[in-house]
Amino acid sequence: MLKKLDKIRFRGHKRDEFLDLAESPNASDTECGDEIPVKVPRTSTRDNEELRDPAGPGTIIMASGVQDFNRTESDRLNEIKGHLEIALLEKHFLQEELRKLREETNAETLRQELEKERQRRLELEQRVNEVLKARTEEVPAAQQPAKPHTQANGTDKRSHTFCSRLQKWFCDKFGEYVEDFRFQPEENTVETEEPLSARRLTENMRRLKRGAKPVTNFVKNLSALSDWYSIYTSAIAFIIYMNAVWHGWAIPMFLFLAILRLSLNYLIARGWRIQWSIVPEVSEPMEPPKEDLTVSEKFQLVLDVAQKAQNLFGKMADILEKIKNLFMWVQPEITQKLYIALWAAFIASCFLPYRIIGLAMGLYAGIKFFLIDFIFKRCPRLRAKYDTPYIIWTSLPTDPQLKERSNATVSRRLQTAASRSYVGSSAPTGISKDEDTSRFHTTKRGNFHEVFNLSENERPLAVCENGWRCCLINRDRKMPTDYIRNGVLYVTENYLCFESSKSGSSKRNKVIKLTDITDIQKYKVLSVLPGSGMGIAVSTPSTQKPLVFGAMVHRDEAFEAIFNQYVKITSASSSSES
Repeated sequence: MLKKLDKIRFRGHKRDEFLDLAESPNASDTECGDEIPVKVPRTSTRDNEELRDPAGPGTIIMASGVQDFNRTESDRLNEIKGHLEIALLEKHFLQEELRKLREETNAETLRQELEKERQRRLELEQRVNEVLKARTEEVPAAQQPAKPHTQANGTDKRSHTFCSRLQKWFCDKFGEYVEDFRFQPEENTVETEEPLSARRLTENMRRLKRGAKPVTNFVKNLSALSDWYSIYTSAIAFIIYMNAVWHGWAIPMFLFLAILRLSLNYLIARGWRIQWSIVPEVSEPMEPPKEDLTVSEKFQLVLDVAQKAQNLFGKMADILEKIKNLFMWVQPEITQKLYIALWAAFIASCFLPYRIIGLAMGLYAGIKFFLIDFIFKRCPRLRAKYDTPYIIWTSLPTDPQLKERSNATVSRRLQTAASRSYVGSSAPTGISKDEDTSRFHTTKRGNFHEVFNLSENERPLAVCENGWRCCLINRDRKMPTDYIRNGVLYVTENYLCFESSKSGSSKRNKVIKLTDITDIQKYKVLSVLPGSGMGIAVSTPSTQKPLVFGAMVHRDEAFEAIFNQYVKITSASSSSES
């Protein structure tokens, strides 16, 4: 509406040049139209004769003057018309604004509600007055027949008044507290969930990081004390702790440290610059939050947060599942150790005084924290052999590990049963078990070693028995049929094998020796897409550009398996050459 007003207002001359509306005739909304009464100027008979006479003097000049006069009149009429249109549009706009204001304020509804509340209040006051009047009338009627009895028994009247006063005093003093103990139905409030927002997501992640910073700093300081990061600090802490435990001051020492920490926090909150940390804090640069994020940036942000949340939830789930399996006798030999330790602690607590038990536990904790853990961290082999808590914790399985173990045992039983039946029926003598199982590992096109022209002992690793679906991108080739091929990727002990899905000869398959690979790394085919990509680039001396195995759903798993086997083969070959 305002844009339309501006267009109409500035399409003609300036506003100051328009005629005054006070001098124009009154017109309503319906009367304003295209038909506006035009005031035609009157001319005298002499002028008409001069205009009609073609031979008269000044005929051309007069004709041109009349035309200019008519033009100026038409321009003025158009200006008046535009002015009237502006006034009508402004009137309509103001009426709409007034209507919106009335709808927003709802003054009439508020007035009606106020009137209703006033009427209710008056009715309640009338009812209260009626009840009070009825009670005042009932009290004298009840007291009149009881007068002779009360006169006869003055002690009862005094006791009644004393009880009423005592009850009134009790209600005045403790009535509020009694009302607080009144049971009320619990209200079930449903919290409203916020919609997914990239800005809110980044803000919550930063809040979580800032909130967990004191806890992480405390854990870092404890690990620095145990690792003897600062020799003097760790030595002083060890001496103070052992002395406090020996004299029975361990609990007062910890309470004093908590009071000292709160005092330092108070001074820091007041503006003091105090750094009480064994490990120097490294300030990470904080990136300012971006207000406008593109679609790819939002998608990448969601992927990063989802990955962090996945790893965090996975670690928490591992800890909880290990604790559950420890108490549920999933590993009986481990839970048996805990069972014996608990019985020993129970018997010791029954017969030994608590001072001796506390002294023994405190000394063991100090020696374990400051000395034994330091030695075990510097010597991993000793830790793997003699650190009982570490051995128990690492050997505790999680639920996915238990599932994998059960599946592995079932598959081994099936394989052993199949191999026994085959050996008993048709297997020739002198063939080992590994050769027998590798000989019968097949792909969609036949036996594995026949498809890739390899020896019979070459078979896919256990990680990729079914292979990884992918596409081979050979950038040295220019033909579209040779540039991209769809197929399955396998890795054996010595080779990296790609089986093409198209029917044809084995020339379309690709076999790469692991020792011939010069470089292997993760690859992102399209840099425009978010994420780290779904490809693996393999460089060999026979190719100018790296071969890319792209569109792999399980890219990270495949890369880890190929890289580990590549490192294993290259290290073995280098050691044999040396």
